[in-house]
Amino acid sequence: MDFAHAHLITAMVTPFNAQAAVDYDRLEKLINHLLAHHTQGILVGGTTGEGPTLSTAEKLTLYTKTAAIVAGRVPIIANVGSNDTRATVKFTQQVSQIAGIDAALVVVPPYNKPDQAGMRAHFTTIADQGGLPIMIYNIPGRVVVKMEVPTVLALSQNPNIIGIKQCGDDGELAAIISGVPADFLVYTGEDAQTLTTRILGGQGVISVASHIFGDQMAAMETALQAGDWAKAGQRQRQLMPKMAALFSAPSPAPVKAALNASGVLVGSPRLPILPLTSAQRFALLAKLN
Repeated sequence: MDFAHAHLITAMVTPFNAQAAVDYDRLEKLINHLLAHHTQGILVGGTTGEGPTLSTAEKLTLYTKTAAIVAGRVPIIANVGSNDTRATVKFTQQVSQIAGIDAALVVVPPYNKPDQAGMRAHFTTIADQGGLPIMIYNIPGRVVVKMEVPTVLALSQNPNIIGIKQCGDDGELAAIISGVPADFLVYTGEDAQTLTTRILGGQGVISVASHIFGDQMAAMETALQAGDWAKAGQRQRQLMPKMAALFSAPSPAPVKAALNASGVLVGSPRLPILPLTSAQRFALLAKLN
C-alpha cells in the first residue's frame, strides 16, 4: 500500500486480557478507535506494542489478525527486528507471507553493538532476503549504538529499504531528509518532533500520542497544509506537555492507562513493565486533561 498520505502512523499497543494473553476482541476495538481518530497507518508489535515480550507465534497471529481487521484501510508496518541477522531474515520471510503487511520495521541491533559497517551488512542482508520492504528503526537510547547519518544515506539507496523511524536531534533529522532519495520515507519516532519533521520535509511521525490525541495531531497537520503555521505551532505547543506525560513512566504503561481510562480497554503491560500505581495514574490523567 502507498504511504504517500500516511503522515500519522500509530505505534499501536498490544491489548491483553486479565491473564496477560493477547485479546483479539480488544484489538479490533482498538484498531477501529485509532482509524476513527485519524490514524493513517499502524505499526504493530513494536516497542509500544511490547514486541520484546511477544513470542514468535504470538507475533504471527497478532500480525495476521491486525491485517484482517484493518482490511486494507491503511498501511501496516510489522516489527521484525532483533539482534540476530539470520533470525531476523527468517522471521521477516514468515511475516512476508501475511497478506496485508506492507513493510517490516527493523531496529538497529541492540546489545551486540555493531559498528557502521555491521549495520550496513545487517540491513542489506534483511532487505535483500526478507521479502518485504524494510524501514530502519534508529533509536540509540534503547539499543546503545547509533546509526550515523552517512550510514542511513547509504542504505537509503537500496530499493528494498523504503524509510526510517528516526529518533535523534533536529540536525540529524534535517541531514537525513536532505540526503535521501525523494521517495524515501522519513518518520520521527518522537511525538514532540512531529511538526519539526513535517516542516523539514519529512513524511511524519510514528506516534504513541496518537492513541489519545489523534484528532489534535490531525488538526495540526491540516493547519500546516493550509499554510497556517501559527495555528500548527500552537497545536504542537499545546500537545507537547501531554506527549511528555505519556512517557512519565516506562512505556507503554502510561498510554495503556490513558486508553483504559477513556474506555478503550487494552489491559496492563507485561513484565518487566509494571502498570501505573493509583497515584501515577491520577497524576497522568490530570496532565492529559
